[in-house]
Amino acid sequence: MRQARTILILLMALAAVLHGQEPRGSNVDVGASPPAVETDAGRPVSWPGLVPNLVSDQKRIWTFPARLARGRNWGPVAFVVGVTAALIATDAKTAGYFRRTDTFRGFNSVMTGNATLTGVGLTPLILYGVGAARHDRHARNSALLAGEAVADAEILATVFKDIDRRRRPAEYGAGSDFSGSWFSDQGSWVRGIGSFPSGHTIAAFSVATVLARRYPKHRWIPYVAYGLSGVVGFSRITLSSHYASDVFLGGALGYFIGRFAVLRQ
Repeated sequence: MRQARTILILLMALAAVLHGQEPRGSNVDVGASPPAVETDAGRPVSWPGLVPNLVSDQKRIWTFPARLARGRNWGPVAFVVGVTAALIATDAKTAGYFRRTDTFRGFNSVMTGNATLTGVGLTPLILYGVGAARHDRHARNSALLAGEAVADAEILATVFKDIDRRRRPAEYGAGSDFSGSWFSDQGSWVRGIGSFPSGHTIAAFSVATVLARRYPKHRWIPYVAYGLSGVVGFSRITLSSHYASDVFLGGALGYFIGRFAVLRQ
């Protein structure tokens, strides 16, 4: 309960602070109810528009290889692939360390999988509630876009996990060499069977990217948003729920989804 209360208080404070970062002007509703559909991020943003926007996002995500084949975006993709490959080569060593050590026991007792998942999921909801209470269109739209980013991220992560079926480090005993982790796990296809990439991390970074780019006037916001997402990702490693490569790729995909699929920047 203490963890839940702490997370809720921090998220409410974050939402209130974010609300105050944009000029009030045209972003604030005056008088009655807001219009059913509001245009933002280059397209309509509304509750009814979430499903059409998700379909459009998924089209952009899954047709990205075609754009890559035309010679676009090779630099960032090569960087992400190279770092991920390097981390995969060292995953056994890093995962073995975190399976053996008790150094992060206190950290792990706070940053549990349920706690971080709750924090990521509640952030758009609380921001939307604050925006609705204060008739702040920018905050409401930012919350809807962040929620859209989470949905996009989890769809992509689930497909990846169901294909690679990578066994998590926690499924190996202490002193294991973590061999044969690929295409060997069993579980629910709906939730995603494998560990690659990290679902918590991809969701956290997708939300962080939307908020950081929607509230650019104060430079500390990206540091807080990405910093907290980094802590979420690190906790997945210390808990032996994921390998370092799972977390890195999750963070990279979350960033690209938030910026290019959702915000179209």
